[in-house]
Amino acid sequence: MRFCLAQGMDAPTFRTIQQGDYNVKMTQTSSVFLRGITLAACLGVAACGEEAPAPEPIDTIEGITISDARLVLPPVSGNPAAVYFNLSYDGDRGIAVSGAEVTGAKSATVHDMMEYDFKMTMAEAGPVPLTNGTEIAFEPGAKHVMAFELDESVQAGGTAEVMLKISGGKRHKFEAEVRAAGEER
Repeated sequence: MRFCLAQGMDAPTFRTIQQGDYNVKMTQTSSVFLRGITLAACLGVAACGEEAPAPEPIDTIEGITISDARLVLPPVSGNPAAVYFNLSYDGDRGIAVSGAEVTGAKSATVHDMMEYDFKMTMAEAGPVPLTNGTEIAFEPGAKHVMAFELDESVQAGGTAEVMLKISGGKRHKFEAEVRAAGEER
Protein backbone atom coordinates (compact mmCIF):
# COMPACT_ATOMS: atom_id res chain seq x y z
CA MET A 1 0.00 0.00 0.00
CA ARG A 2 1.38 3.47 -0.86
CA PHE A 3 0.22 6.75 0.69
CA CYS A 4 0.68 10.13 -0.99
CA LEU A 5 -0.43 13.57 0.22
CA ALA A 6 -1.91 15.68 -2.48
CA GLN A 7 -0.23 19.09 -2.41
CA GLY A 8 -1.42 22.49 -3.45
CA MET A 9 -5.02 21.85 -2.47
CA ASP A 10 -7.11 23.98 -0.18
CA ALA A 11 -8.93 22.43 2.77
CA PRO A 12 -10.01 19.73 2.97
CA THR A 13 -6.69 17.99 2.21
CA PHE A 14 -7.06 14.74 0.33
CA ARG A 15 -4.94 11.65 0.66
CA THR A 16 -4.76 9.25 -2.27
CA ILE A 17 -4.41 5.61 -1.35
CA GLN A 18 -3.29 3.27 -4.08
CA GLN A 19 -4.00 -0.38 -3.63
CA GLY A 20 -3.66 -2.58 -6.67
CA ASP A 21 -5.60 -1.03 -9.57
CA TYR A 22 -7.79 1.14 -7.29
CA ASN A 23 -7.29 4.72 -6.14
CA VAL A 24 -9.34 5.98 -3.22
CA LYS A 25 -9.42 9.61 -2.07
CA MET A 26 -9.99 10.31 1.61
CA THR A 27 -10.18 13.56 3.52
CA GLN A 28 -7.96 13.96 6.60
CA THR A 29 -11.09 13.86 8.74
CA SER A 30 -12.20 10.51 7.38
CA SER A 31 -8.64 9.16 7.69
CA VAL A 32 -8.45 10.16 11.38
CA PHE A 33 -11.94 8.69 11.91
CA LEU A 34 -10.90 5.34 10.40
CA ARG A 35 -7.72 5.26 12.48
CA GLY A 36 -9.78 5.88 15.61
CA ILE A 37 -12.20 3.05 14.77
CA THR A 38 -9.30 0.68 14.08
CA LEU A 39 -7.62 1.58 17.39
CA ALA A 40 -10.89 1.15 19.32
CA ALA A 41 -11.52 -2.22 17.69
CA CYS A 42 -8.02 -3.43 18.57
CA LEU A 43 -8.35 -2.25 22.16
CA GLY A 44 -11.79 -3.80 22.42
CA VAL A 45 -10.57 -7.17 21.20
CA ALA A 46 -7.60 -7.02 23.56
CA ALA A 47 -9.82 -6.11 26.51
CA CYS A 48 -12.31 -8.90 25.77
CA GLY A 49 -9.67 -11.58 25.34
CA GLU A 50 -8.83 -13.88 28.19
CA GLU A 51 -5.38 -13.85 29.70
CA ALA A 52 -3.06 -16.22 27.84
CA PRO A 53 -2.30 -19.41 29.78
CA ALA A 54 1.09 -19.50 31.46
CA PRO A 55 3.56 -21.48 29.38
CA GLU A 56 4.73 -24.82 30.74
CA PRO A 57 8.11 -24.46 32.44
CA ILE A 58 10.86 -25.18 29.95
CA ASP A 59 12.64 -27.85 31.94
CA THR A 60 9.78 -29.87 33.35
CA ILE A 61 7.48 -32.41 31.82
CA GLU A 62 3.88 -32.56 32.90
CA GLY A 63 3.16 -35.87 34.58
CA ILE A 64 6.68 -36.62 35.86
CA THR A 65 7.10 -36.51 39.63
CA ILE A 66 10.50 -37.01 41.25
CA SER A 67 10.94 -37.71 44.97
CA ASP A 68 13.77 -38.62 47.36
CA ALA A 69 16.45 -37.48 44.89
CA ARG A 70 20.03 -37.79 46.11
CA LEU A 71 23.50 -37.83 44.57
CA VAL A 72 25.90 -40.04 46.52
CA LEU A 73 29.54 -39.03 46.20
CA PRO A 74 32.08 -41.78 45.44
CA PRO A 75 34.22 -43.16 48.27
CA VAL A 76 37.32 -42.69 46.09
CA SER A 77 37.79 -39.28 44.48
CA GLY A 78 37.73 -39.54 40.69
CA ASN A 79 35.30 -42.47 40.62
CA PRO A 80 31.73 -41.85 39.40
CA ALA A 81 28.96 -40.71 41.71
CA ALA A 82 25.47 -42.24 41.64
CA VAL A 83 22.10 -40.48 41.53
CA TYR A 84 19.10 -42.25 43.04
CA PHE A 85 15.45 -41.13 43.07
CA ASN A 86 11.86 -42.28 42.73
CA LEU A 87 10.07 -41.42 39.50
CA SER A 88 6.34 -41.64 38.87
CA TYR A 89 4.59 -40.74 35.63
CA ASP A 90 0.92 -40.00 35.10
CA GLY A 91 1.02 -38.30 31.70
CA ASP A 92 -1.34 -39.00 28.83
CA ARG A 93 1.35 -39.92 26.28
CA GLY A 94 3.99 -42.59 26.49
CA ILE A 95 7.53 -41.19 26.67
CA ALA A 96 11.01 -42.61 27.33
CA VAL A 97 13.98 -41.46 29.40
CA SER A 98 16.92 -41.62 27.00
CA GLY A 99 19.74 -40.14 29.06
CA ALA A 100 20.77 -37.79 31.85
CA GLU A 101 22.94 -34.80 32.67
CA VAL A 102 24.24 -33.73 36.08
CA THR A 103 25.50 -30.20 36.67
CA GLY A 104 29.12 -30.38 37.78
CA ALA A 105 29.78 -33.70 36.00
CA LYS A 106 31.57 -34.04 32.66
CA SER A 107 29.07 -36.70 31.64
CA ALA A 108 26.21 -38.78 33.02
CA THR A 109 24.39 -41.89 31.86
CA VAL A 110 21.43 -43.96 32.95
CA HIS A 111 22.64 -47.39 34.10
CA ASP A 112 20.87 -50.63 34.93
CA MET A 113 21.78 -54.09 36.14
CA MET A 114 21.55 -56.78 33.47
CA GLU A 115 22.71 -60.27 32.76
CA TYR A 116 25.63 -60.81 30.42
CA ASP A 117 27.44 -64.13 29.94
CA PHE A 118 25.39 -65.63 32.80
CA LYS A 119 26.60 -62.91 35.19
CA MET A 120 24.87 -59.82 36.54
CA THR A 121 26.65 -56.66 35.46
CA MET A 122 26.00 -52.92 35.42
CA ALA A 123 25.81 -51.25 32.00
CA GLU A 124 24.33 -48.27 30.26
CA ALA A 125 20.57 -48.68 29.96
CA GLY A 126 18.57 -48.30 26.80
CA PRO A 127 15.57 -45.96 26.74
CA VAL A 128 13.39 -46.34 29.84
CA PRO A 129 9.72 -46.30 28.75
CA LEU A 130 7.18 -44.36 30.84
CA THR A 131 3.43 -44.79 30.46
CA ASN A 132 0.58 -43.57 32.62
CA GLY A 133 0.93 -45.14 36.05
CA THR A 134 4.64 -46.01 35.76
CA GLU A 135 6.59 -45.92 39.03
CA ILE A 136 10.34 -46.63 38.98
CA ALA A 137 12.81 -46.60 41.84
CA PHE A 138 16.25 -45.54 40.61
CA GLU A 139 18.18 -47.26 43.39
CA PRO A 140 21.34 -49.25 44.18
CA GLY A 141 21.34 -52.59 42.35
CA ALA A 142 18.80 -51.36 39.79
CA LYS A 143 18.35 -48.36 37.48
CA HIS A 144 20.36 -45.29 38.52
CA VAL A 145 22.26 -42.36 37.00
CA MET A 146 26.07 -42.43 36.99
CA ALA A 147 27.80 -39.02 37.10
CA PHE A 148 31.38 -39.09 35.81
CA GLU A 149 34.27 -36.72 36.58
CA LEU A 150 32.54 -34.56 39.18
CA ASP A 151 33.68 -31.01 39.65
CA GLU A 152 35.05 -30.12 43.10
CA SER A 153 32.12 -27.73 43.55
CA VAL A 154 29.79 -30.71 44.13
CA GLN A 155 30.05 -31.17 47.89
CA ALA A 156 28.11 -33.14 50.53
CA GLY A 157 25.37 -31.03 52.09
CA GLY A 158 24.70 -29.14 48.86
CA THR A 159 22.44 -29.89 45.92
CA ALA A 160 23.08 -30.91 42.33
CA GLU A 161 20.86 -30.24 39.33
CA VAL A 162 19.88 -33.39 37.45
CA MET A 163 18.33 -33.33 33.98
CA LEU A 164 16.58 -36.35 32.51
CA LYS A 165 16.66 -36.37 28.71
CA ILE A 166 13.43 -37.54 27.12
CA SER A 167 13.33 -39.08 23.64
CA GLY A 168 12.19 -36.37 21.25
CA GLY A 169 14.27 -33.63 22.86
CA LYS A 170 12.37 -32.60 26.00
CA ARG A 171 14.06 -32.51 29.39
CA HIS A 172 12.98 -32.76 33.00
CA LYS A 173 15.09 -30.98 35.61
CA PHE A 174 15.17 -31.60 39.38
CA GLU A 175 17.44 -31.01 42.37
CA ALA A 176 19.20 -33.85 44.20
CA GLU A 177 20.62 -33.63 47.70
CA VAL A 178 24.37 -34.34 47.67
CA ARG A 179 25.40 -36.99 50.24
CA ALA A 180 28.81 -38.18 51.34
CA ALA A 181 29.90 -41.72 50.38
CA GLY A 182 29.20 -43.20 53.81
CA GLU A 183 25.69 -41.76 54.17
CA GLU A 184 22.53 -43.72 53.45
CA ARG A 185 22.04 -44.29 49.74
